[in-house]
Amino acid sequence: MSQSNIKVVLLSPSIGAELHGVDLSNPLSDSDFDKISRCLHEHLVIIFRDQILSPRQHRDFASLFFDLEPHPFVESVAGYPEIIAIVKEPSEYKNWGGPWHADVTFKEAPSIGAALYACEVPPCGGDTLFANMYFAYEALSKGLKSMLQTLRAVHYSGDPGRFYTDFKGMRPKSASVESAIHPVVRTHPVTGRKSLFVNRMYTRHFEGMTEEESRPLLDMLFDHAQRPEFTCRLHWRQRTLALWDNRVTLHHAMDDDFEAMRTGQGFRRVLHRATLAGQRPV
Repeated sequence: MSQSNIKVVLLSPSIGAELHGVDLSNPLSDSDFDKISRCLHEHLVIIFRDQILSPRQHRDFASLFFDLEPHPFVESVAGYPEIIAIVKEPSEYKNWGGPWHADVTFKEAPSIGAALYACEVPPCGGDTLFANMYFAYEALSKGLKSMLQTLRAVHYSGDPGRFYTDFKGMRPKSASVESAIHPVVRTHPVTGRKSLFVNRMYTRHFEGMTEEESRPLLDMLFDHAQRPEFTCRLHWRQRTLALWDNRVTLHHAMDDDFEAMRTGQGFRRVLHRATLAGQRPV
């Protein structure tokens, strides 16, 4: 299949695109891979619908972009250390992942991206929101941008149990608390653009400041980063694959299974995630 058959449909003006006319279960031509890569750098989140993928095919596609790595705190799918199953059972209200965040920023080299494949999804609900951190940075005032350029922030994993204790389908891995210090504004190694690099789930405080001192500015940045005009909303369908650049996006799975909250009989949601290994932010 040539790249001329790949059609790009935007999810929103700021972030996200669906790519039609490509079958990820088959090897990609060089021209198709080049177009997909360009779309990822331009739109930050790219969506492929109606993909029939085995774990091996899922892994092989994701590995075209970068080396893969396991999750530090939860066990992988049997036979595929690069893939974890993200499971929400019908009795559970919250989706795994937590509030707005970029993945594993508590590591010295946070993952550069992920490929998430929908195995089992509800008829509605459980959508994932994405936010463009280029735009979040660019919308700040000149004075605030100048100040943020001088700051670094501490990112902290918290107790590893937060990743599996409240989720029956998430299997724990023996691991220790992790933390890292990263620039508040990072530069993308491919595009050269600057983006905001803090998130509500893992960023604890600015280097050299207390949590109390850091909180007002961090809260402002967290709220600013998730402004609706910076975001798109992905409605999952079974056999959808989403690939995103973790360096310049935040994401959040909606906790909207109100039947689970009311009656304990909500929906089941199972996604497989292949994680692209990390780079140190600069």
